[in-house]
Amino acid sequence: MKKEKWLNKNLLLLLAGRTVSDIGSSIQMVVMPLYILDIGGSAKIVGLFSFFYLLPILLIYPFGGVFGDRFNRKKIMLYADLFSGIAILILAYLSKTNQLNIFLLLIIQIIVSTLFGFFDPASKGILPQIVKNDYLKKANASIASLRLIAAILAPIIGVWIYIKFNITILFIFNGISFLLSALSETFINYKHINRTKNIKNSSIIKDLIIGFKFIKNHKTILNLCLYFMMIFTLVNPVFTVVLPFFFRKSLNYPDTYYGFMQASLFVGALVGSITVGFLIKEKNSKIPLIYGISLLTFALIGFSTLLFPSVINIFGNDSLLYIFLLILTMFLMYGSLMSINIPLQTIIQQTTPEEYLSRVFSLVSMIAKGGGPLGALIYGLVIEKASIHISVMIATIIIVIISSQFIKSLLKNKETS
Repeated sequence: MKKEKWLNKNLLLLLAGRTVSDIGSSIQMVVMPLYILDIGGSAKIVGLFSFFYLLPILLIYPFGGVFGDRFNRKKIMLYADLFSGIAILILAYLSKTNQLNIFLLLIIQIIVSTLFGFFDPASKGILPQIVKNDYLKKANASIASLRLIAAILAPIIGVWIYIKFNITILFIFNGISFLLSALSETFINYKHINRTKNIKNSSIIKDLIIGFKFIKNHKTILNLCLYFMMIFTLVNPVFTVVLPFFFRKSLNYPDTYYGFMQASLFVGALVGSITVGFLIKEKNSKIPLIYGISLLTFALIGFSTLLFPSVINIFGNDSLLYIFLLILTMFLMYGSLMSINIPLQTIIQQTTPEEYLSRVFSLVSMIAKGGGPLGALIYGLVIEKASIHISVMIATIIIVIISSQFIKSLLKNKETS
């Protein structure tokens, strides 16, 4: 009997669809801060855009997970991509006819982010039904690798399209990518199992409450959630709000350099994910977690130092050495974040009973990443009133203090060994 290949037709269709839409959406998200600033927007508006990009995903994600367990996952994915593509093409039309404004941009972004909150859990849930259990690790690794490759390519492609053409072409590119993804998903062979007959609607809330109680009663998981929420509040907005504002207002490089800077983040994530695979041990997830936190604080100190005007004057705001140092610190920051995230997932898997895993993961994601929208708003407001370098240095000092205390608690706690 011929052995079935792990890379079957259904998985190829899923990978193709996700890769195309990932490139399209990543391209748009990289360029949006520059576009907002170019049309007269402020750091506050960039922060607001990041807030409305992240918040709907976080609010919908837990419900999207329950929704994906009950209804046809293929249809959820297909309709989410289809309506996202239509929404983005509406942006292209509004841009072409000079009717696009910040308000409409925010509204459509909320719609697209909400749809992604349903799409992502469904796409993760459909995987075990189109790939044999023995091949799930390979399939998950392929999806993660392609997402990182898409994220690396997107800034370079996106900034080039924006400079060479205009924002309308970029919207068209992104809209078509979603439609192509939907087209790819229509050919996936998938048999839906109806689970709604014996499930009451009220059990959705009940399941989530049980998940919250579990996290609350397990100190290790709760502390990890709170620490990661702090990271997302103080660090993630540096890439989405601080960096584009700083690049536009304080530096004197062509926009292509901004694309390379953004690409360096995901190269760092790729290197970080590979490195942590060598560091992590089956019975001890603390070591790479501590390494990752230490590297993050070191990189943040370097990054915040480079933002000071006196340092910029020493190197020059258009020199190759300065941009190299800036890219290096961002590379290290994103690599360290990946070195923290992977052990975090491993610790949760090691300490959570199987019957709670899906709920706990979705709720941990919501709690931890919940700091992202809040941080984007705070940074957007603060850097308009205070100096960027002072704001980021204060945030760095806070992270160093909290991280040192968190590492001490990890070393004392035997539960995470």
